[in-house]
Amino acid sequence: MKRPLHTLTMAMLLCLGLVPPAHTKTLVKTVLGWGLIGSWSRDCSLPPDREKGAVLSYEIRQDGRVMYRRDFGDTADENEVVGASTTSEGVLNLLVFFPSFHQTREFGLVKQPDGSMRAIYNHNKNGEYSIKNGKFVSSGQPAPIQHRCSGAST
Repeated sequence: MKRPLHTLTMAMLLCLGLVPPAHTKTLVKTVLGWGLIGSWSRDCSLPPDREKGAVLSYEIRQDGRVMYRRDFGDTADENEVVGASTTSEGVLNLLVFFPSFHQTREFGLVKQPDGSMRAIYNHNKNGEYSIKNGKFVSSGQPAPIQHRCSGAST
């Protein structure tokens, strides 16, 4: 069966990553609309540090992928956001693939009245939570509020 040339061309462009698929456009629209893109930290005046606070960054690549970078000062990683949705209450639900852990984690972020954000949950596909109801499961301490660092994209 012979396929039209434009169908083959679009398929080749998709394979090369030159035309983002529809789900990528929706993902980008969701994170942009929520205001996620940029760098966030507990204290943007401090350098990234495992104890004092990592710098968390979200960016949109030229190929349309949304990436999540974590800089702890002594280590850093980069992970792909593979899904995003919002609830009527304004929660941003993200699915992030962490290659180093060989797992996808889901986490929910809420904006605070001052524009900062906070994680309210974080779990793996087995439902094992590291953050639940806005608190670290291991310690019961509240998840830290993250502030947008200056110079960050909106």
